[in-house]
Amino acid sequence: MIDPLDKKLLRDLGGMKGQVLAVSLVMACGLAMMIMTRSLILTLEATRAAYYQQNALADVFVTLKRAPLDIAERIAALPGVAVVETRVVVDVTLDLPGLTEPATGHIISLPEDGGPQKLNRVFLRTGRFPRPDERREVVLGESFAKENGLQPGDSLVAVINGRRETLKICGIGLSPEFVFEARAGETLPDHKRFSVIWMNYRALAVAYNMDGAFNDVCIDLAPGAAAAPVIEEADRLLATYGSGGGYTRKEQASAQRIDDELRVLYSLSVAYPLVFLSVAAFMVNAVLARIVRLQREQIAQMKALGYSSRQVGGHYLKFVFVIGILGTIIGGVSGYRLGEGLLDLYTEFFRFPKLEFQMDYSALGLALVISLGASVLGVLSVVWQAVKLPPAEAMRPEPPADFKPSFFERIGLTNLFSPTFRMALRNIERRPWQAVFTICGLALATGLMVLPGAMSDSIDHLLTFQWNSQQRQDVAVFLTEPASGKGFHDLEHLPGVIRAEPIRSVPARLKFGHHQRKLSVTGISPGADLNRLLDEREQAITMPEDGLLMSEKLAEILGAKVGDEVQVDVLDGRRPTVNVPIRGLVTDFAGIAAYMDIQALRRVLKEGDTVNGAYLTVDHKLWESFMRAVKDTPRAAFLMVKRDQLSSFRKTTGNNIGIIRKLYFILAVIVAFGVVYNSARIALSERSRELATLRVVGFSLPEVRGVLVGELAVLVLLALPFGLVFGRGLAIFIMSSFSTETVRLPILINSSTYSIAILVVLTAAVCSFTLVSRMLAKLDLVGVLKARD
Repeated sequence: MIDPLDKKLLRDLGGMKGQVLAVSLVMACGLAMMIMTRSLILTLEATRAAYYQQNALADVFVTLKRAPLDIAERIAALPGVAVVETRVVVDVTLDLPGLTEPATGHIISLPEDGGPQKLNRVFLRTGRFPRPDERREVVLGESFAKENGLQPGDSLVAVINGRRETLKICGIGLSPEFVFEARAGETLPDHKRFSVIWMNYRALAVAYNMDGAFNDVCIDLAPGAAAAPVIEEADRLLATYGSGGGYTRKEQASAQRIDDELRVLYSLSVAYPLVFLSVAAFMVNAVLARIVRLQREQIAQMKALGYSSRQVGGHYLKFVFVIGILGTIIGGVSGYRLGEGLLDLYTEFFRFPKLEFQMDYSALGLALVISLGASVLGVLSVVWQAVKLPPAEAMRPEPPADFKPSFFERIGLTNLFSPTFRMALRNIERRPWQAVFTICGLALATGLMVLPGAMSDSIDHLLTFQWNSQQRQDVAVFLTEPASGKGFHDLEHLPGVIRAEPIRSVPARLKFGHHQRKLSVTGISPGADLNRLLDEREQAITMPEDGLLMSEKLAEILGAKVGDEVQVDVLDGRRPTVNVPIRGLVTDFAGIAAYMDIQALRRVLKEGDTVNGAYLTVDHKLWESFMRAVKDTPRAAFLMVKRDQLSSFRKTTGNNIGIIRKLYFILAVIVAFGVVYNSARIALSERSRELATLRVVGFSLPEVRGVLVGELAVLVLLALPFGLVFGRGLAIFIMSSFSTETVRLPILINSSTYSIAILVVLTAAVCSFTLVSRMLAKLDLVGVLKARD
């Protein structure tokens, strides 16, 4: 048998189903975001952990020039080392008939004995591994194979140590070392023009005079062993063999990108849902406060009939539980579906053998607790007012409101307002806290509308800044080895080249205090115009004759500022160590970088006019001739085409952020309409008796409507400026959470974004006012005047 109070609860809920649905949808938006992000975190972390373990991703990586194989035994004897695997790794140019530009192949040798790899084991998707006696068989990376329509049995041409070789594809594979598959130093994947390739050790070693030697070593640590001492000893042991410096799994490019993405998801799983739940708490408070005020007499009757304060309070808390549970159900289903859909976006970035969405059911339980907790906190004061109300006092009507003149009337502005608008102002003043809560809810809804537009503005500015203002070259060409001035002369005189600027980059480890980062220091010419270094105002920075210019993000990582001296340990050639002052900070939004005057860098390296690349502008009428010449240049290791980089950004990062922006926009629109409709509906319910009285004493329907709509319009207009300020703060916080070492979003919000946010909120207000006005027109005047509810 249903308890009488529960029957009353169901009856009340049926009478306010529109408001219950509006509040539940707002709550569901926040919970859906939390469940979606936490489930994506669980999916990525669980998939990554399983893949790394099953395919034995190494803990430490070291690159070098050339070392004999017997050195591996000495590395294996180092304290803390469990497994060592040596290999030969080279970059080659790939010539595919369907591609105008040369592609890059990152070839990694497979064990000489033909057995399985100890570390970084290849996951074979189709086909087989190369036979030990086949010198030209290879396993091709899956992403590249899909993009170019290649499969086992096909062939491709590679320029291996200056000689064109035809390689036969015998298998398609993946590796835990290249979950994020991109060229060294690039922040975006280009599956069309870059591939990892696995090849027999003997064939690769002979081609590069590495027989009996290696130039790359992977180390697996013993349980409990620290990486730092192992890296230090390995670097010392391999220093004479041109070691480029060891680094840990966390510093490995692919693993780092996954870590960055998880950090972003962790931030979003807290910040954004919190805003939605705050809005929902305001709305629940407003709804329940209205119910308690309108049901004063019913509360008195319940207590007079013997219901305890606990039972009465529990009855009104059940309103909250119904809304919270409904919001959790909608949010849980929506979060699951959104998570499944967004998981497809990650396949463009992260290549796992299998990536299946895993629902974080603990997040669902947490969502229920948070939703109920937020709702209860929002209504505790209201419920307390209900239960402490003595029956005798509750049976009496509320004391009449104080309808003293409003502030504007008291300062002599009476003639500026119509009588109906003066009524609206008086009602706002006599219930200031209710007005404040309504304004807060509307401001939060307005702020949520700013974020999607801010993300769009940010992407537009990033594209303009990065690929127009900063990068003016058409292509950057990099050589296999540093070359003399003749090497630059050859690049400068390739067909179609209009302008060329030299590059000399060198791997180095930058240290400041306890912080350090391994990256390339790039030397460019003073006055370089093809790859400009810009400050935060987009003004070109003059390259100093001595000292470093570095990314703002790099300075933040190192904890350094302009004027500080940074220790630069060069990891190539003579491996000098120098202290160099920071002369300025460069604004950029992809990766981290450090720059020096090319002559100053050459002095540090104690070498002549060497280069290992060049920025080029090319006559597009001769583009194909230029590309053919690059393909035929043995010393060209790889090239980066600005047009392709921009296309890759739009296809991956830009597209993904665009989808997320649309999702945020839809959620923000739901909140805006929900908050405004809820406010309008509450205002009508609370003032129905007063408005009916006005109708009875002779006010026309438009005049009565003006009283109600005027009050709501004032609250909406007052909320807009606060909402825009909050929206800017929210956008800065959310976009800052996207800031990682690999990609950053500039903080930029155009006036059009604020205009759209205002327009959406005003549209929501007009629609809500229209609905409420229709309800007002259908108001039963006699029924309303007879009773309170």
